Amino acid sequence: MLRVVVVGSGIAGLIAAIDASALGHQVTLVTKADLGESNTHYAQGGISAVTGADDSVESHIADTMAAGAGLAWREAVEVLCTEGPASIAELVDWGVAFDRQGDDFARGLEAAHSHARILHAGGDATGAGISSALVRAARASVAEILEHSFLIDIATEGSGENRRVVGVELLSDGGPRVIDADVVILATGGAGQLFRHTTNPLVTTGDGVAAALRAGAELTDLEFYQFHPTALAVPGSFLISEAVRGEGAVLLNAAGERFMTAIDSRAELAPRDVVARAVQVQMRDQDGQPVMLDATGLGRELLDSRFPSISKACRRYGLDWSQHPIPVTPAAHYWMGGVATDVNGRTSIPGLYAVGEIGCTGAHGANRLASNSLLESVVTSRRAIATLGEAWPMNAPAARWNGAPLAEVELDLDEIYSRKLKTGKKKRDKVDRVELQTLMWDNVGLARDEAGLKAALKQFRKWRPGKQSNRLIPDWEDANLLLLAHAVARAARARLESRGAHYRLDYPETRPEMAKPIVVKVKSRA
Repeated sequence: MLRVVVVGSGIAGLIAAIDASALGHQVTLVTKADLGESNTHYAQGGISAVTGADDSVESHIADTMAAGAGLAWREAVEVLCTEGPASIAELVDWGVAFDRQGDDFARGLEAAHSHARILHAGGDATGAGISSALVRAARASVAEILEHSFLIDIATEGSGENRRVVGVELLSDGGPRVIDADVVILATGGAGQLFRHTTNPLVTTGDGVAAALRAGAELTDLEFYQFHPTALAVPGSFLISEAVRGEGAVLLNAAGERFMTAIDSRAELAPRDVVARAVQVQMRDQDGQPVMLDATGLGRELLDSRFPSISKACRRYGLDWSQHPIPVTPAAHYWMGGVATDVNGRTSIPGLYAVGEIGCTGAHGANRLASNSLLESVVTSRRAIATLGEAWPMNAPAARWNGAPLAEVELDLDEIYSRKLKTGKKKRDKVDRVELQTLMWDNVGLARDEAGLKAALKQFRKWRPGKQSNRLIPDWEDANLLLLAHAVARAARARLESRGAHYRLDYPETRPEMAKPIVVKVKSRA
C-alpha cells in the first residue's frame, strides 16, 4: 500500500483519487476550494471520443495530429484516441449521464473535427455533470479529503538523479501542514489567471505548475496558450461554447458582415487559434469593440434546450441571444504546456505525477483539438494509477523530444524572488495581479513580438512576491503567477516562429526545423 496525495479536484484529480483508492492505496485528496470547483465543472464543450460506427480512431488521431501543428507527439495521440471509448464507458459506470439520441449517444461537431464525436451531458453542462458524478464517487471512496487546503510546495529529498518526492506542504485555516507521501499526483489545472480575460475560474493560478518547477521538474510547451475565440464580452468572460458555432452560429463585425469566410475555408469552424486571432484583428479595427456572435438563426427552442447554461447567462446580462447577436471576445482558455510527462503522467522527478491540464504529454502539440482535454484527463489519470509501484523510468518526459529540445530556458529563483533589484539597492514593488494580468494580455497574449516580450520581462523583474513569512493564500498565488509569467514570456521569446497557438508578429512563418519542444527549468543552486 502506498501513501498517495492527489492535489486538485477536477476530472483528473478525482479519477486518480478514486482509482488509487480502489486499489487499496492510502489516498489523501487535497483541493484549494470546495471539492469539484475546477475547470472541469465549467466545461461546456464536451468530451471527444469515437463512439459511432461512422467514425474511427484513426480519424480522431489524424484530426488531433493536424490540430497540433507539427508538435503533437504521435505516441501520446495514439494512446489518447485509442483509449477514448473505454474512458467514456468508465465515466458512464460512475454515473455520468451523457445526452442520448435514441439508444445512442448524441454526438456534436466542433472545430477541426472531421466527424461528430463530441459527447455532452445536460446540453452545455457537460463539465458539471461529470464533476458531480465523480465528486459523489470520491466522497464514497477516498479515505481523506482536505478542502480549502492550498499547495505551498512539494517536498523532495536527495539531489540530481537521486531526488524523489516525499510529501507536500499545505496551508489551510489551521496553518502550514506537511503530509508525507510515497507518491504525489498533481492535478491542479492550468493558469488562466495569468491573463486579464480568461474563461477559467479564480482558482486557476498555476499553483501546481509553479510548485513542480520549484521542486526541479522540467516544464515544456509553455508558450502555447489557447485562447477561446468566443467568451461573452462581460465581466467574468463567460464561455460561449464552440458547439454553438458547430450548430451554425456565425461571427459578425461592426458592419454586420461575416468575416471568417474570407480567412479560412472552414470559416467559424477553423482551429481556435485562427478564429481567435481573426476576432482580435476585427476588434483592433473596431477600436476595441467586441465582435458579435449571431445565433439567432438557431431559434429559441434549440438554444434553450441545447445550451441552457449559456441562455441563462445571457439573460443574467440582459441579453436575448435568440433575437439579437451577442458581443464576444477572445479569452485565455487552455494551456497546452505544463509539467513535462510521459504518456503515464510521470515527470522528471520520481514519485511525482502530473495529470490533466497541468501535465504535458505532448498529445496536444501546439494547439489542442477541441474537447480533447477532458478525455486526456481521464486517459492519463487511469494510466498513472496503473503504474503505481512500478520502477520509475529514466528521463521519462524526454522520450518524445527526439534528441535535444529546441531550447532550454533556465530560471533563477533567487533572482525572481529577491526583494531587491539585481543591480543597486532599490527594493522591488510587490506584484499587483491586475497589472500582471494586463501586461500578459497585452504583450504575451494572442500576438507577440520581441519588443513586447522584452518589455514584459523588464517589468516582471521589477516585481516581487510578498514576504514568505506572512503570506496569505492570495500572496502565494501571486508569487506563482509571477514565476509563471517569467516562464511563459521566456519560452515565447525563445520560439522564433509562429506555430499553433503561439503567434509572433515578427516571425509569422512556421519553421519546420523548430518542431521541437522548449524546456523550462530552474537554475541549479550552488
